[in-house]
Amino acid sequence: MGFGLVLALLAAGFVQWRQSMLLRDTLRAWPDSPALLVYQAESEYLWLRERWLRALDEHEPIDRHALELRYEIWVSRVDLLDAENARRLIRTRPESLQTLDRMHAFIAAADAAFAAAGGPDRTVVHQLWPALEALGTPIHALSMSVTHGIAEASEARNDAMRRQNLLGIGLLGFLAVLTLAFAFVALRHVRQLRARRHELEELAASLREARREAEAASEAKSVFLANISHEIRTPFHGLMGMLSLLRETGLTPKQIDHLRTATESADHLLAILNDILDMSQLESGRMTLAPAPLDLRALLRDVEALMRPQAHAKQLALHLDADPGVPERIVADATRVKQILFNLLSNAIKFSEHGAVALDVHLRADVHGRPLLEFAVTDSGIGMDEAMVARLFRRFVQGDNSRSRRYGGTGLGLEISRNLARLMGGDITVRSQQGEGSCFTFQMPLVAAADAPAGPRALPSGPGHSARVLDVLVAEDHPINRQYLAALLENLGHRAHFTTNGEEAVQAARERRFDIVLMDLHMPVLDGVAATRAIRSLPEPKAATVPIVALTADAFPETRERCLVAGMNDFLTKPVSPARLAASLRRLFGVGVCAVPSEEAAPAPAREGQAALIDDNAVAVALQAIPRERLAQMMEDFLAQGPATVQRLRGAVRDGQPLDLRVNAHAAKGAALNLGLAALAATAEALQEGASHLPAHEIARLVQRYEELLVHTRQAAAARGLARAPAADPAVV
Repeated sequence: MGFGLVLALLAAGFVQWRQSMLLRDTLRAWPDSPALLVYQAESEYLWLRERWLRALDEHEPIDRHALELRYEIWVSRVDLLDAENARRLIRTRPESLQTLDRMHAFIAAADAAFAAAGGPDRTVVHQLWPALEALGTPIHALSMSVTHGIAEASEARNDAMRRQNLLGIGLLGFLAVLTLAFAFVALRHVRQLRARRHELEELAASLREARREAEAASEAKSVFLANISHEIRTPFHGLMGMLSLLRETGLTPKQIDHLRTATESADHLLAILNDILDMSQLESGRMTLAPAPLDLRALLRDVEALMRPQAHAKQLALHLDADPGVPERIVADATRVKQILFNLLSNAIKFSEHGAVALDVHLRADVHGRPLLEFAVTDSGIGMDEAMVARLFRRFVQGDNSRSRRYGGTGLGLEISRNLARLMGGDITVRSQQGEGSCFTFQMPLVAAADAPAGPRALPSGPGHSARVLDVLVAEDHPINRQYLAALLENLGHRAHFTTNGEEAVQAARERRFDIVLMDLHMPVLDGVAATRAIRSLPEPKAATVPIVALTADAFPETRERCLVAGMNDFLTKPVSPARLAASLRRLFGVGVCAVPSEEAAPAPAREGQAALIDDNAVAVALQAIPRERLAQMMEDFLAQGPATVQRLRGAVRDGQPLDLRVNAHAAKGAALNLGLAALAATAEALQEGASHLPAHEIARLVQRYEELLVHTRQAAAARGLARAPAADPAVV
């Protein structure tokens, strides 16, 4: 409409301009001035004729001066008729041009005669009179012709003025109509906008009401999920606990296979339940992060340890690599970062049938130059087209239905991972091509541990300080581990009370008020998980809610999950370092419970065939909490008990008791890890893991290996001043 109005105004302006040009041309051609000149020329001719007649009278003397003056005036008037405007009017009639030429011819003849006679004498006057008299009629005709031309031009001018006025009136009417039309359309549009505004207000009110209803429904859904999760988890905990207890009994290989299938199904159900609860927390905004300093490469080793069996089962190569510039320690929520990486790697392995899966960690920068940590998970799997990528992060969507049926899954994992990444301030993107694999990129802001804000630090205990002293119940069946934990707690300023099995721990918690329980998982009579459930079932509220921290050499995620499901508050893997124990106490009781040891990364459990006899890093960690003499005594006691441990292991092999073999191997592994005896810990771990499925001769070989390592370990410890040297070097079989 605006464009049409502009065109109409431009057209009207053009017409007005054109008319103004025509009017200017008409006014320029107005003959008033030429007509006056013709009239003056005729008048002067008459005056000249009268003076010429007087000069012809013989009775009067000739006034040559007056005649010559009148002649000059007439000539000047005739010359004025040669002007452009006059000649343009005269040219319109041929006879008028002839008259003008005759006047010029007479003037030329008169000038010549006057020049020859020395002026207008009587002879020249008589000679020129006929020619002068003959000009009278043509000059009068010229005057009449000009008068008619003036009348015609005046009529034409009047017509032009009338047309101009009519056109102006027409344009004014057109603009008036156009204005009225625009006003009508604008008024109609305003009415439509008013009606639309009313509709939008009604729609907004409906949306507000719908939002309130949706929020109420969402809140009801959240309450329902919280309730149903409790209802599901309660029997589920019982199921997991019974499976755990059943795992510790002597089972046939077929029963072990059935138990493994049941455990995997239970773990799968638990993963689905956790996904649903995570999504509920993300939707309700109750999901929070717990960033803390962590060793990035240790986190990557944990991820690799969990993912490698899945990749190995599908004969896939698994590569994890971090650029040299990536910092060793960062600040992040380790649990949520692992959750995202587990999900991305699990999907990559799931959808790859051959080739490799890689996790590469890089340093990047965002558009503002701020550092980012980028985890790129690349696979050689089936890939995706653009349409599938567009649907990928939608809830309950997994590629397409056929793939969902083939590969399984709830379709929540990627959405949860992306929401977690965005909660961290990052995001997840994907690049993929059908049949050529995919690359999922998880980016998060990089906060190096050195740049993290300093949190509150606990005051060291001693004079002038008021650190809280805790009463700690320690449930641990191995004597060396009890000595180690006693030294750690004593160094942190707390009182330790020990029990040797889970049943005693439950009884102690029932009879006495403790601030915290450190619970070993593998103990005789009643294991740590069952003891935790029993404590949580105590009738006394304070006893039932005491914080419980798991202590185990099993660093597997399923073990951690089993502990948390049973009701434990935290999870510590052996060897238990002073820093990790202090950090756990601070998380549960605040910063005023103990001094803050220096942070360090606990050494990873060594594997047979590649482990050193003594892990110097683990020994250094232990020496932070235990005097060297006491650590040497503990190591001496452990090595002295070694032959008895070997006898128990051989007895379990001889009697076909895999459960006893596992229990004894686990106890030996935990104590060896705490003391930094890496090779013994690795061999004990191999015995624990292979107790149920390795053939007898392999188990016997591992027991023999453990016995041999006792001697070599004593030699290595003696070289470090941590044990007595053996009396003689035995032959190594």
